[in-house]
Amino acid sequence: MTLTDVTDEQRTGRARLGGRWIEDWDPEDAGFWERTGRAVANRNLWASIFVEHVGFSVWTLWSVFVLFMGPEYGVDAAGKFFLGATATLVGAVLRVPYTFAVARFGGRNWTIVSGLLLLVPTVAAAFVLQPGTPYAVFVLMAALAGFGGGNFASSMTNINTFFPEGRKGTALGLNAGGGNLGVAVIQLVALLVIATAGAGHPKLLLAVYIPLIVICAVCAALFMDNISSVRNDTGAFRLAVADRDTTIMSFLYIGTFGSFIGYSFAFGLVLQTQFGRTPLQAAALTFIGPLLGSFIRPLGGWLADRFGGARVTTVNFVSMAAATVVCIVASGMKSLPLFVAGFIALFVFSGVGNGSTYKMIPAIFRRKALARIASGASSREEALLAARRVSGAAIGLISAVGALGGLLINLAFRQSFAAAKSGVPAFWVFFAFYLVCTVVTVAVYLRSPARAAVGSPVPV
Repeated sequence: MTLTDVTDEQRTGRARLGGRWIEDWDPEDAGFWERTGRAVANRNLWASIFVEHVGFSVWTLWSVFVLFMGPEYGVDAAGKFFLGATATLVGAVLRVPYTFAVARFGGRNWTIVSGLLLLVPTVAAAFVLQPGTPYAVFVLMAALAGFGGGNFASSMTNINTFFPEGRKGTALGLNAGGGNLGVAVIQLVALLVIATAGAGHPKLLLAVYIPLIVICAVCAALFMDNISSVRNDTGAFRLAVADRDTTIMSFLYIGTFGSFIGYSFAFGLVLQTQFGRTPLQAAALTFIGPLLGSFIRPLGGWLADRFGGARVTTVNFVSMAAATVVCIVASGMKSLPLFVAGFIALFVFSGVGNGSTYKMIPAIFRRKALARIASGASSREEALLAARRVSGAAIGLISAVGALGGLLINLAFRQSFAAAKSGVPAFWVFFAFYLVCTVVTVAVYLRSPARAAVGSPVPV
């Protein structure tokens, strides 16, 4: 393995993109993994988590800012839900080009650039976040915060390449969980600001995060690497888009990650609108769900590594449906403690499901590769390399579609409160969706004829 000193021929067409390129990378080789691969992969993982963590904080910045926006801002509850929906939509859409960027520029190089792009929404917000600013400007600022949502796709696509199959669930769970934790952390920082300086000083958040953005980009430059085998790999994206499993897993990821990010944006506003909580009272509760959901995501990956992602995901969707019923019952009883318990359960189960569904993705493509090897259609090395390439591309694309679930949740809450002055109609829609996700997971990945035909060499 060569990290920096490649040959002139290898360097051709690459010098303008920076150094630290790894030319040969085979994490499935046990000897290579123990000698060199583990240390390099873990170094890249922790630097990636840092950048992704800050990215999630920036993406959900407006879920926090709306708590500071009192009557003097002239924005009603529906307008605040729309700000969250705007940030969610842009972040989801950006995940597609961010996924391509890893193959085009290299994982390390793009992580540096995507980290520095977080300065755009934060510096811009510092100039306009004040009463009297037109609502359209706030919408534009929320859209710019979508830069933070794109980071997840490029980060997961990149880290997927570094780890062997048996460790992907845990590694991807740590990467995503550390990133998701950025949602809870920025809400905790907001709670600290409101409790100490009051709800009139939202720009103090930016004084914390603008320097942090610079630091995380520097860490990416110092500690991360590019892998040559994923360079210019547009063919893998075409294969991923055309694959049936990419479509199905995108649907399931709407149910897990879409729920996590959608509820993260909406939780505080639901507490304020349905239960009349003050900004401080709402902020004191909103961080708990994202915090637990983030911490438990690696457990979802670990459970999937041990018991199979499809089994864990099935149980998880049933649990999410049950937690939704708790929220509906609590709303009817006007019980804040029961409602908060049900809502936090939704965060916890969405976190577990995030980890388990992401474990399923590389396992599905590896299973197909082993089937080709068994039939003699491909050599082992060729088939496994193709599986890593396509699963990496699929991870980015699935994360983009899944994030749209956050948009749908915020729009559902907006419509629900506008029509019924309550979130109950929206929760009934979420309940039905989780049941559908359960049926799809069982039908396709636990009882599928295709799975039986392959012989299930790898648990999905």
